[in-house]
Amino acid sequence: MNFVFSKRAKITTIVLMLIGVIGIVGGYINTASQVGEVIHGHVVTMQEFWANLLVCGFYFFAIAMGGLFFYALQYAAEVGWTSQLKRVFEGIFHRNIPVFSLVLVIVFLAATFHLNHIYHWMDATAYSEYIIPAEGDHGHAVAAEATDEGAVLNLGVDKIIKNKRAYLNQGFWWARTLVYLGVFIWFGNWFRKKSLEEDELEGTSLHIKMFKRSAIFLVLFAVFSSTLSWDWLMSIDTHWFSTMYGWYVFSGMWVTFMIFATLATLYLRDKGYLPKINDSHIHDMGKWMFAISMLWSYLGLCQFLLIWYANIGEEVIYYQQRFEDYSMPLIVMCVVNFVVPFLVLIARDAKRNPVFLRLAGGLILIGHYVDVYLLVMPGTMHGHSEYSWWQPMMFLGFLGLFVYLMMNSFTKAAMVPVNHPFIDESEHHHI
Repeated sequence: MNFVFSKRAKITTIVLMLIGVIGIVGGYINTASQVGEVIHGHVVTMQEFWANLLVCGFYFFAIAMGGLFFYALQYAAEVGWTSQLKRVFEGIFHRNIPVFSLVLVIVFLAATFHLNHIYHWMDATAYSEYIIPAEGDHGHAVAAEATDEGAVLNLGVDKIIKNKRAYLNQGFWWARTLVYLGVFIWFGNWFRKKSLEEDELEGTSLHIKMFKRSAIFLVLFAVFSSTLSWDWLMSIDTHWFSTMYGWYVFSGMWVTFMIFATLATLYLRDKGYLPKINDSHIHDMGKWMFAISMLWSYLGLCQFLLIWYANIGEEVIYYQQRFEDYSMPLIVMCVVNFVVPFLVLIARDAKRNPVFLRLAGGLILIGHYVDVYLLVMPGTMHGHSEYSWWQPMMFLGFLGLFVYLMMNSFTKAAMVPVNHPFIDESEHHHI
């Protein structure tokens, strides 16, 4: 059965996107007052606007990436029960990865051309011993050699950033970023293409090919999911680092995808597009929601306890800043992302109950949006940001775009794959 993008659903997503457009325009105008503000000794332009664009872009990119990871994992592990849900997973990652990659690239280009100072290490005054000073109030200093005309000694050079230049330099950083995005987009398109071909071709040849390619992707993803989190998020707080950071960000990707996939599955089942999905499938999706929520909580607590126990000044500043300037969102994040799934989803019956899954899932999705907000904003705005009306509107706009692309993808193929070798096992899945 092919999915029909209903008029009501289409209007809802378009309205959300229009709200997002209002939020983006309003945010742009609202943050124009920040032009000329000095952060880290540098004049910034539209800092809070660009930071929120990064928050929304990365949040939805992470959900799509979690989908691509879980999809490949099902093939590599030869999992049978999820075969009926293939098209749900494909809908989440297929179009959303390239679109939200573009959103991230826009933010990164703005940082590269000094339209924002999200990545302080990109500024020449942070790493170059000699600079050619900026001209005018809104110019930018340029890295120089001692012999260059107009070069002066940079008294504000940051030795920590300077020592990280082998890794944190724009050329290498952009090369890594383009490799990440290129690999993810290529694999996402390849998996989708072969999945559709499988509907037309009997036998297991394509399945075996996807099994092998999934193993290759998972190796790449194991590396890239950590390094992209260092490059795009951890480098915002350039002096700080954590060896658990990549795993922490990855677990956030995974759990938000599992929740989104569960909510989408419940919606499709209610509309009659997944007639063979039973309570056992929903139960397993609920178990993943609960388990990965606990994994995220465990990794976050371990990272915090190690830093708290060592009590090293350059490490604890990361949490000190969040406790002092962002205490309320920090509390909300911890309660919603740990307490809610622990209390609501620990019972077996709750994992089979659509009401509990929708309630807990919706709250946890908001909680992980707050998590990404806390990964970005403190190191970008420090204590100078306020959560304004345009920020949730921007989030709703990107949510509408994400759902629109997902549902549009659903219309391009049968919701239940035809020739998957494990489809019979999935139809008779009972626990």
